[in-house]
Amino acid sequence: MAAVFFHHVVGDLTVGKPEVAELHDNDTLDAAARAIAASPEGAVPVWRPRATPDEPPSGARFLGMISALDIAAFVAVAGIGDRAMVAVVGEVVQPNPGLLREVDPGTRLIDALDLMKQGVKRFLVRKNGTWRGISKRFSVLYYGKWLKNMDSTSPSSASSSRQLSSSASSTYKFCCLSREDILRFLIGCLGALAPIPLSPISSLGVINPHYCHVDASAPAMEAIQKVPPDPCAVVVVETAPDGTRKIIGDISAYKLWKCDYAAAAWALANLSAGQFVIGADDNESTPISAIPEPPISSSLVEEIGPGRSPRAKKFSSRSIGFLNNQLHQMAFRMRSMYRGRSTPLTCKSTSSLAAVMAQMLSHRATHVWVTDEESEEDGVLVGVVGYIDIFNAVTRTASPATS
Repeated sequence: MAAVFFHHVVGDLTVGKPEVAELHDNDTLDAAARAIAASPEGAVPVWRPRATPDEPPSGARFLGMISALDIAAFVAVAGIGDRAMVAVVGEVVQPNPGLLREVDPGTRLIDALDLMKQGVKRFLVRKNGTWRGISKRFSVLYYGKWLKNMDSTSPSSASSSRQLSSSASSTYKFCCLSREDILRFLIGCLGALAPIPLSPISSLGVINPHYCHVDASAPAMEAIQKVPPDPCAVVVVETAPDGTRKIIGDISAYKLWKCDYAAAAWALANLSAGQFVIGADDNESTPISAIPEPPISSSLVEEIGPGRSPRAKKFSSRSIGFLNNQLHQMAFRMRSMYRGRSTPLTCKSTSSLAAVMAQMLSHRATHVWVTDEESEEDGVLVGVVGYIDIFNAVTRTASPATS
């Protein structure tokens, strides 16, 4: 079952991966938002600036990771809407060098999984066209111990090694591997992992009952203060008299991926957690007419015309983000409110591990909330499944003897 983890190396997963596009701590939050929209897990690595233009990425320059939730929370606290997006990334990112590890492309996949189970979220891997690492002889590292390469003493092997070093130093091509890439690899080799993928997650011990939650009536900003490092999510619940919790939605980096940060920040600062995840327009808990309108300047009145109401102005969804006048943007956003993404990603405790993995990959999610199959009511929460829980399940029986 576990042979696939010992026969494959990290370099096998770099095929087709683009080169690292660095986001520096002196870039703006607007640049970070664009980078996050093109990245998995709703977060991107942040690097210190290069000393020279041709300096390659390195673990020494890695600072930490910034997520969509970090940006939305910062803008909400700043209280100045879009103007907060010109702040630099360094003001928001929390330094945590342990989230990224620079690894050799010949590192065994089992070792990569062990690192990710310890909290690593990204691998920085040298990407070189001359490397052909699909065989077992490239698996030189196992649990921190360098293993003897049986071909290392041959002249052809030494020559190949010198060519690899020379080529790598001259091109400096690197790529980043995420936990999503590892999960995609696992989906591609479900047969080699049998029978684990077809087993219910409840029988595998995958369900994590220790999750962070907040009541739907609590302020949305209260949830921000409870967000754990992994998965980066807080579930919004309604608590029944018997103590069971029914899931309403969640506040997470994954849910805020590609969001309108100004609108999301306003909602975080002004709505309850339940309103935030469902959307005030959906449950009509806060009527739009009760929201104060921003002051209208004389130039805006001249543009609209005397005697006409600003409400007569029509906006299409395609125009959001492309309006030049900030007052137009604020008026539209405050009238339309923040539309929450109300449907949380859930599964049953009897779901198979393969089904949960497919859910996460298809939705590009970092976690799936687990509900009780035997409960009479729908949505009774029992736990959460994240990347680390899955990696623990598929490697639990792995041992060198199985290779």
